[in-house]
Amino acid sequence: MMNLRIFVIACSLFTVAAILSEDAVAEARFIVRSAPLAEEMTGRKVSFMARDLGAQTSCVLEGSDLETQYGPWSTFKIPNLLIALETGAAGGLEAERAWDRHRRPAASYWPNDWRQGQTLESAFKRSAAWYFQDVAVDVGAQRYRMIMDDWGYGNAAAPDNSDTFWLDRTLRISVAEQVEFLSRLLSGTIDVSPASVAALAEASLNGSLNGLRLHGKTGSGPLVPGDFSRPFEGWYVGWVARDSAESVPFALYAQADTYGELRDFRRQFAIRMLTECGYLPDGFDR
Repeated sequence: MMNLRIFVIACSLFTVAAILSEDAVAEARFIVRSAPLAEEMTGRKVSFMARDLGAQTSCVLEGSDLETQYGPWSTFKIPNLLIALETGAAGGLEAERAWDRHRRPAASYWPNDWRQGQTLESAFKRSAAWYFQDVAVDVGAQRYRMIMDDWGYGNAAAPDNSDTFWLDRTLRISVAEQVEFLSRLLSGTIDVSPASVAALAEASLNGSLNGLRLHGKTGSGPLVPGDFSRPFEGWYVGWVARDSAESVPFALYAQADTYGELRDFRRQFAIRMLTECGYLPDGFDR
């Protein structure tokens, strides 16, 4: 076994931890110090990781839990959109489904834009759960398990006859696994057609500036499914596409006492972290 040594260089806002072997450098990891960001994170538990696919470096918020698996909630719409396209459950972003209010009755928390027919693209952008539940029925659990296992997506759990497995914590994935899945997808090392990847990029675009494009999907739910009086967990997962360099997949996971404390925070703090890591410029999306 190679003798591994860890060198940490202290900087103003972050440290650099480079894991070295006797012969070569492995991935260098930039650690963003949490203390200067404590006020922004008040009342929240936050984990963040990003990976520069070109430089083969990563950037992590100090104290992040990268290995614990959590329910993906609506961030599962990233692979689910691809699965819908790859299996033919949807013919394209414009694929429409009518809302059947008897089969999928509206819950009290549904926003108005869920209570109508959707295309694959609108369902992705609006996080309309019922559309993807219908997709899940069409695809089938066995095919989900096979695809997720092949793609290395979390624990790849999809019970037979379930159309809510990503919403009830049956399917689970860690921060590091979210980043690894996107790394494989963006590097072209999993079997997904370029047309499907392009459709995902179109649906997930969240902002752009000077040759940089932010792609992402939020997701959230109560820590105890169905119990909205308990603390919430939430995600913002995606990647930064760069004209002049390889992409940067990232994942932010957070917990807070209420959904309101996560709703806007997830994306805003992910942008802050991507800026601190040097992947987005100051003032992006302001």
